[in-house]
Amino acid sequence: MNFESFVLAASTASLDDSEAATRYADALELRLDLGDEAVGALDTDCSLPVLVTNRLDSEGGDAPQGNARLETLCRAIEQPAVEAVDIELAAVRDGRGSRVVEHAREHGVTVVVSTHDFEETPERTRLLEILRDASEVGDIAKLAVTATDRGDALDLLGATHEATQAGLRVATMAMGEPGRHTRVVAPLYGSRLGYAPLSAERATAPGQYDLETVRRLYESLKGSHVTQSP
Repeated sequence: MNFESFVLAASTASLDDSEAATRYADALELRLDLGDEAVGALDTDCSLPVLVTNRLDSEGGDAPQGNARLETLCRAIEQPAVEAVDIELAAVRDGRGSRVVEHAREHGVTVVVSTHDFEETPERTRLLEILRDASEVGDIAKLAVTATDRGDALDLLGATHEATQAGLRVATMAMGEPGRHTRVVAPLYGSRLGYAPLSAERATAPGQYDLETVRRLYESLKGSHVTQSP
């Protein structure tokens, strides 16, 4: 999957949403942990490139710990529609997720290494450390934190900019109302990947805008940003 520029992924548990998502999305994040979609269904042409996720329950998903979810990711990697896979940094650190990374490399699939903090936004130095650690393993370092105030959002945006300036490819967002705007603003600071449901009622994480809203706001801000640049 090409992350040379910002990629907006429609987050869903069903491939049936692929066609509807094409109007506003660049990719489809298929949440295997949230639905009953069979991996075999990915053995077909899809309207959008697929980023496959099988999120741990400890990081906001519905997949239990164990080898089964990792096996599912490995089988998904082998399917033609899949161009990227998400694996948690914690799973890589404990050794069990390394085989997902290795399998992705063997099949030319992009690796997103993610961390989700549903309690707080760590200090900026810690944010950068997490992004650097994830970048050592994956092609994209994803970091989602929980903002309790605007200062947290600013710390995340600052870390996003600093990491990008250092040559890292990152995907960042702050969950919760105080950080909601970062889902649209972070790409202006270097974030390469964003997520949104087709409708607000189908949100897969706190504070998500719907897909159309993210696309509309991002394009508007991007245009203003380019126009005002020296």
